[in-house]
Amino acid sequence: MIAGWEAKLEEWFKQGFIDAAAVERIRKYESGATETVGLRWPMIIALVFGGLLFAAGVLLFVSAHWDNLSPSSRFLLVLAMVGSLHIGGALAAERFSALSIVLHTIGTLGCGAGVMLAGQIFNLAEHWPGGILMWAAGAAIGWAVLRHWTQAAILAVLAPAWLAGEWDVASNHYRNGGEMVVFAGLLALGFTYFSACTPAATGPLRIALCWIGGIGILPLAAIMPNLSRKGFNDPILPWLIAVCVPLLVAWLLRKEAAIYNLAAGAWVLLLAFSTHKYENLWTVVVWAIGAVGITAWGVLESRPERINLGMAAFLLTVIFYYFSNLFDKLERSASLIVLGILFLAAGWGLEKLRRRLIGRISLEAR
Repeated sequence: MIAGWEAKLEEWFKQGFIDAAAVERIRKYESGATETVGLRWPMIIALVFGGLLFAAGVLLFVSAHWDNLSPSSRFLLVLAMVGSLHIGGALAAERFSALSIVLHTIGTLGCGAGVMLAGQIFNLAEHWPGGILMWAAGAAIGWAVLRHWTQAAILAVLAPAWLAGEWDVASNHYRNGGEMVVFAGLLALGFTYFSACTPAATGPLRIALCWIGGIGILPLAAIMPNLSRKGFNDPILPWLIAVCVPLLVAWLLRKEAAIYNLAAGAWVLLLAFSTHKYENLWTVVVWAIGAVGITAWGVLESRPERINLGMAAFLLTVIFYYFSNLFDKLERSASLIVLGILFLAAGWGLEKLRRRLIGRISLEAR
């Protein structure tokens, strides 16, 4: 949830009362003023690991006694598991808000296990995307009631997972190559999440979305060229959803700045429709275009994480091209020597450029 001064800051920026540099200075000042009352890293680590260990213990306890319980006892145990976590979070809300967020988060994560276990207990009809939809609905309710960024982050993962699952079932488990539209939509949504942080808005939820998108972009872009191209014969509706939903989310997060997401969506379609198999040189060219585009995007909006990801993507593209096209054409010793020189030269050059770009945007923010 955005703090009160963060919301005001974003509104003043949109109205043109202050510029991006002033926004950054105010944010740094406010962050320093509230640092003494914020959680320290040891406490954050303790809460995260404590929550994970608690959740693991509950799951182990349930699995150890599952076979000895009647269906009604199993269902009551599932309800108690989820309900007790949310009740504990409500009781801790006033005294320790961070602990309350952790307990509510574990409760929402446990809701997914509860949905699946309930389906198993009562032998409900198998349609696994429906279970993900119910889980996502629980996260949506949690976000609407609690306004915790963790609930929204869970929803941000589950909603596209549900859509991908529905298409999986509708396309008969990708028998006709329908996985291309799914990966294209997820990659476009990854760019939307990765660009959630703007000069005027950098709250916990946006940072979480940025991490989710950043983690998914490189693997998705690496997988797409090796997918079947039969999916291009799919109906137009799935492709409209894959393209328009990420753009709609981008507009909700970024407003007018979502114009850059149009370029990202166009690059995703370029990758999907014009590349096939890793040995295609055009695949490497498209990857390089994407890496340069991410870096330029970071410079335009003064976001160092985009510069870092763009540099990493470009280096990986060069290394991949070397291994797929040049490595086997040289002798073993020569190929290793060239690879070493490539790593040293590319690493030095890209790091120098990365520092220059980040230093440039740091100066502009002052």
